[in-house]
Amino acid sequence: MQSPNPMTVNPASTLAVGQNRVLRNTYWLLSLSLLPTILGAWLAVAFKINLFSVVHPAIGFMLFLGIAFAFMFGIQKTKDSAAGVVVLLGFTAFMGVVLGPLLSMVLGFKNGWNLIALAFGGTAAIFAAMATIATTTKRDLSGMGKFLFIGVIMLLIASFANIFLQIPALMVALSLVAIAIFSAYMVWDINRIVTGGETNYITATLAIYLDIYNVFQSLLMLLGIFGGDRE
Repeated sequence: MQSPNPMTVNPASTLAVGQNRVLRNTYWLLSLSLLPTILGAWLAVAFKINLFSVVHPAIGFMLFLGIAFAFMFGIQKTKDSAAGVVVLLGFTAFMGVVLGPLLSMVLGFKNGWNLIALAFGGTAAIFAAMATIATTTKRDLSGMGKFLFIGVIMLLIASFANIFLQIPALMVALSLVAIAIFSAYMVWDINRIVTGGETNYITATLAIYLDIYNVFQSLLMLLGIFGGDRE
């Protein structure tokens, strides 16, 4: 009988260690990415920077998408180097600037800071719940991505259309749909890390950051619409 070789490497164990490292680095970089987001948002509020008011809102929307996709292309190209972290943090600062006008609107309410804190707490609770599902489920979630991507495309088209339609009820509906879609994306993105489908912590951080950002933005929009106190 052959004795076990102490130098034998267990492939499953090695894979698990790698997945845990990616998840740990992703959470670390995700936490770091909030700092430039806060800085960008503060600058936008302080200096009244609004990308969508510089020109027509529809052109501003297209400009936002162009800049955002340029950043994401840059992150994809530099994801295997330290430059990828720099580009990612630059992107999160830009997204903070984009968030500024919504924050300014909410801060115009008497209970503005309370609404922001509530949106932040709600986003954190959703993230914790979705992360738990993603790391404990035994189901194969690989097919979710296609349907969620289609949902995002439809959401973008409807959001662009509402720039012209200006229907408040549609804005509310889009915010609710965005919360549902990006909460599901949290499950899918984190599960991809856990199951080895995503092995780069920079692109993993980008995906989860966008999920959290969109849920927070949509929650804050709803809270501002229904809970804003102007008195």
